[in-house]
Amino acid sequence: MAVTPDTGDMARVTANFRQYLMGWGAELSAWGDPDHYRSGLAQPQFNGVVRLRSLDVVEESMATARARLAGVPWWWWVGPDSPAGTADALAGLGAASLGAVPLMTRSLDDAEVTEEPPPGLRVEEVGGGNRLRELVRTYSASMGVSPSLEDGVVRVEAGRADNQDIVRLAAVLDGKVVGTTVVIMAHEVAGIFLVHVAEAYRRRGVGGALTTAALRAGRERGMHLAALGASPMGEPLYRRFGFEAVAEYHLFSGPTT
Repeated sequence: MAVTPDTGDMARVTANFRQYLMGWGAELSAWGDPDHYRSGLAQPQFNGVVRLRSLDVVEESMATARARLAGVPWWWWVGPDSPAGTADALAGLGAASLGAVPLMTRSLDDAEVTEEPPPGLRVEEVGGGNRLRELVRTYSASMGVSPSLEDGVVRVEAGRADNQDIVRLAAVLDGKVVGTTVVIMAHEVAGIFLVHVAEAYRRRGVGGALTTAALRAGRERGMHLAALGASPMGEPLYRRFGFEAVAEYHLFSGPTT
């Protein structure tokens, strides 16, 4: 069950999420109704709408999104920063529901929770070069992103305008990247994204090591809250670390016709 969040905290969390997603807009990043971004990559996670501000313009906003995102797959994120009724309005305009993602938060002022990493595993911060490519390759494989998009994803990651706010972490075992996470430090929130573990290394403590490192990075940089969107596989892990569900993001696939 979701807990009732502080209004100020929720505003900071959603601002953090919007910044991260809008940062994928290598071809287009436009604020307004709707706030939307376009990487140009043929993967829906990397193109989409992050917020509708008013239901009064939902039809016009859908038309804008369809025109600006034509030619790439895209998602529409409906979160706690969207007006009530947005999900129903989008469904009425032909957008297909893809389900809901729990939005979870944890205070970074509370006591630290850690889990012992597997023997030989280390979590290191990633800059550029080959390690960035390995990080992209690892999370892309977990997400089902085509290897043909690797160069494009690396290019967008390396060229983000807000890279000064981002910490990329790789779990490395025997010299190989086996897990990833990306943390954006913005609005006093450590927003945790792209938590992925290579299939052969799951259920071995890699996810716990990455979560420990992500929370520590947030504390070291003065953030007061950590937030993430949880997958069904990841939610039990995050609850062990003290995260609680505070809201949901509802995902819609944008209509192409």
